[in-house]
Amino acid sequence: MKVWLDGGLREVADARVSVFDHGITVGDGVFETLKATGGAAFALTRHLERLARSARGLGLPEPDLDEVRRACAEVLAAEPVPHGRLRITYTGGAAPLSSHRSDPDDSRPTLVVALAAAEPRPDETDAVTVPWTRNERGAVAGLKTTSYAENVVALARAHDGGASEALFANTRDRLCEGTGSNVFVVLGGELHTPPLASGCLAGITRQLVLEWTGARETDLPFSVLAEGSEVEEVFLTSSLRDVQAVRHLDGSELPGALGPVTAKAMQVFAERSAGDVDP
Repeated sequence: MKVWLDGGLREVADARVSVFDHGITVGDGVFETLKATGGAAFALTRHLERLARSARGLGLPEPDLDEVRRACAEVLAAEPVPHGRLRITYTGGAAPLSSHRSDPDDSRPTLVVALAAAEPRPDETDAVTVPWTRNERGAVAGLKTTSYAENVVALARAHDGGASEALFANTRDRLCEGTGSNVFVVLGGELHTPPLASGCLAGITRQLVLEWTGARETDLPFSVLAEGSEVEEVFLTSSLRDVQAVRHLDGSELPGALGPVTAKAMQVFAERSAGDVDP
């Protein structure tokens, strides 16, 4: 297996990152995860644009997107898999053992691109709600950073409950997102998802579903997910999930799981994405 590290392909055994890399010591980094099928990465241009936005938001040097694109192509060519997870990680590089970065003239960001085989997602999954919140007013709200500890904790809670995803409210008790997904709900036959102002990530699949289905961005209370609410269907979106229906939420079966709106969104996304690998 080969990975791209700082300028070229390397064997995994030879790929080493400094123990002083700020991505390790303080989580000073950003990343993207892409679906790879048949040797091609889906929606690569959109992912690279978001990588650059996240880097700017974190104050990192602007990534060389031509290099990142080249790195992705070389990793995909070196390790072809029928269905895979392509991970781009971009950090502040080696820096002092503190929260301060090195002088920009002395520092060199770290770029890692790696690929691993992945199983296609099932059409349905289970999710739980968690008591922790997203801070929609935080310094890194909406950025895809490597500071992922709160997601790790929440996802462990989901797995303990037999689910694959945990869903957050924000500090105003409004519906926000999952640990690694965006959430859509059907109310009165209409499709809604939280706006970016909720603090959720601007998901690539989320945006494509908005563009391709006519879904609406709506500020919703977190209680819309409570048992007995008027929600008819719930589904998750992400680069590896595509569109995935929620069957059980907090252990209760949703009456409209994989209902007509979700099924239509799945169909539209599958057809449109199959016709254009970089929409």
